[in-house]
Amino acid sequence: MSTSVPANVPPVAVRDATGADLEAMAAIYDEQVRTSLATFDTEPRGAAYLGEKLAAVDEGNVVLVACADDGDLLGYAFSGPFRPRPAYAGTKEVSVYLAASARGRGLGRTLYAALLARLDAAPSVHTQLAVIALPNAASEALHRSFGFVQVGVLREVGHKFGDYVDTAWWQRLP
Repeated sequence: MSTSVPANVPPVAVRDATGADLEAMAAIYDEQVRTSLATFDTEPRGAAYLGEKLAAVDEGNVVLVACADDGDLLGYAFSGPFRPRPAYAGTKEVSVYLAASARGRGLGRTLYAALLARLDAAPSVHTQLAVIALPNAASEALHRSFGFVQVGVLREVGHKFGDYVDTAWWQRLP
């Protein structure tokens, strides 16, 4: 399994998110809400929603951003609780969101490499899960390249843009 960044990725700085990033992160997320199946939210959530994730940051709950040389926030990745019950504490769900202008340039891979490296170094984290709306060959290939394995498909569990949507569940073990 690889967590390295390909050589053809434009120069970006990956760092921990701060409160100053919330508006730009919300703009990216809310655009995904309105236009894609990357999230099953159906209404924009705004900065407060992402602020909750930022407030919960600890060893296994990580929020990273990728910024261009000029400081523009191009995307972010985060890990968070899979379920709230204590026995699930070592299992994290991971996601990545990119600005429309940043897609297809390897930035998702850059962010995931940084996020997964951080999680691999966290003694409290055992496994990561990703939920992918189908079809999405690019996301499946990205996850496969980082050692995720598809462990199941839930049929017609989401309803967005007038259609029922299947989700594939992918897991990465140490």
